[in-house]
Amino acid sequence: MLVVKVNDSKEFRIQLNTTKNNNGQGSEIKVDGKSIDADVISSGRDSYHIIRNNKSYRAEILDMDLKKKTFSVLVNDNFYQIKIKDKNDLLLKELGMDRSSTQKVGDIKAPMPGLVVEVKVKSGDEVEKDQSLIVLEAMKMENVIKSTGEGVVKKIYVKKGDAVEKGQPLMTL
Repeated sequence: MLVVKVNDSKEFRIQLNTTKNNNGQGSEIKVDGKSIDADVISSGRDSYHIIRNNKSYRAEILDMDLKKKTFSVLVNDNFYQIKIKDKNDLLLKELGMDRSSTQKVGDIKAPMPGLVVEVKVKSGDEVEKDQSLIVLEAMKMENVIKSTGEGVVKKIYVKKGDAVEKGQPLMTL
């Protein structure tokens, strides 16, 4: 099952089933539990012609980000932003491990007492998940503190040479 969100407002549950028909294989599509009968024909790269309920539709995929599962689609000159969640995304959300819960960063705190060896970013920098932020020396070992999500560095509370305690805020994203 897929959960499809259109323009950040309407949400649909879509189920795709492969079926056997007289010509070999076909597919059955259910939207919110109701079967959808439509003919879909590719009319070029990322372009489709769809006939449903005796109405004709032209659909074109303008942009897609498969990693984020987002699509920009034009259907009969109407623009739609589409976000898709598959069964794995739904399971992660159910377990409280979805992307939205891990992307919120906030304060980056020292995981242990130590000495700031290097600050790798400055205020205003955009950071990505797992990007190195600060190098902290503790017990003669260098530990790289990384971002737990995406964000912008709002404020840095420490500088090279500062001694920090466990739990002390190092910066805010």
